[in-house]
Amino acid sequence: MGTSKIGIVRTWLVYKVELKKSAQKALLGLPKPIIQSLTPLIDSLSGNPYPSGCKKLSGLDHTYRIRHGDYRIVYSVFDTRLIVQIIKIGHRKDIYR
Repeated sequence: MGTSKIGIVRTWLVYKVELKKSAQKALLGLPKPIIQSLTPLIDSLSGNPYPSGCKKLSGLDHTYRIRHGDYRIVYSVFDTRLIVQIIKIGHRKDIYR
């Protein structure tokens, strides 16, 4: 009796990450160490737009936030178009204003 190996093909969905101009401007206005720590977090959203610790914002469709220390990234996820749009980036005291 022979054994057969079955290959498993995995299809990974990759989202396109877009930053609104205001979010890009806010990111570039942050201290360099903060930019360096937030950039990999933003890039990781292309592979997983719902990382551990993300929270859905009430009252807004498809909008989430992730925390990184005292900083927040607010973004929308459009699953049908495979797009993550970064809306706001900033310190927690200013982000929801």
